[in-house]
Amino acid sequence: MRALTKTYLSRSRLLLWAKYSASSVIATVVSQVAFALCYWFGTAAIVATLVAWLAGAIPNYVLNRRWTWGRSGQKLPYTIIVVGSAVTAIVVTSVTDRLVQPLESHLWKTVLVSGSYLGTYAVLFIVKFVLFDRLVFAKTAADPVEVRTPVAT
Repeated sequence: MRALTKTYLSRSRLLLWAKYSASSVIATVVSQVAFALCYWFGTAAIVATLVAWLAGAIPNYVLNRRWTWGRSGQKLPYTIIVVGSAVTAIVVTSVTDRLVQPLESHLWKTVLVSGSYLGTYAVLFIVKFVLFDRLVFAKTAADPVEVRTPVAT
């Protein structure tokens, strides 16, 4: 019975990780395109980051809430985590924007600053999963216990 439970938990965690990853990829693509377009057309790095964050945060929350974890999460911890991520991205993209100003190529500036935006969220990917899983969408004592029917052998 222990082996069955351990296997089930492992599969369950892998599925959760896969859903979180897929949700993050979708949100990242939306967010990255928004950032690159804003920055390419001359929007300040801080504004481009905010637009991109908002563009990605909405599908990310909806997908994580409904599909990945299948429950409504704690709103305050979620807000703190995503706003903290946005602030981190603002700092990183603003610093990168200042560092690339001596470059003459607008294309390279866009590539490097967009890359710093993507890199920030790549680094935060695992941290956010752990925080979402443990704080935002954590199962509570009030959640119904999943009952599995034993398989006859």
